[in-house]
Amino acid sequence: MEKRHVGFDLTIYEGEEALPIADRELLKKARSATSGAYAPYSGFRVGAALLLQSGEVIIGSNQENASFPSGLCAERVAVFQKGARFPEGLIEVLAVVALSPGNHLKTPAAPCGNCRQSLLEYEHRQKNPIRILLQADSGRVYECPSVSALLPLGFDQSYLDSRF
Repeated sequence: MEKRHVGFDLTIYEGEEALPIADRELLKKARSATSGAYAPYSGFRVGAALLLQSGEVIIGSNQENASFPSGLCAERVAVFQKGARFPEGLIEVLAVVALSPGNHLKTPAAPCGNCRQSLLEYEHRQKNPIRILLQADSGRVYECPSVSALLPLGFDQSYLDSRF
């Protein structure tokens, strides 16, 4: 038998002021992106902002649908937009802000499983980690070193037939 620890060190900042200016600006863009969220069913608004190595910032917001599985999360809206507009661009940082009016969030919301899987694909393609910043209504900021840290033992192309 073999036992392994699978996990990562999460860095928690008490507030944005402890972050470098570039990270604060990216969180500000993610917060602003929540205004584009279409969330008539849940009221849960999420904004995402990707910082590319080129300095370009791509935003996304969640888009709900009455047929719930048909909607998209902010993280995937942003990363798919990046893929369409800047296919060769490298993602350095992803900032995600989640707002839930009437339910002041005390803890940042991490990307869902579908988003983690989609983001992992981009991280593997670019062969560089994507650092993630997470914040709720305000206050604490969680910093994750990479997508693979959020999705240990993730499914990737190494499991697929080499013909693909």
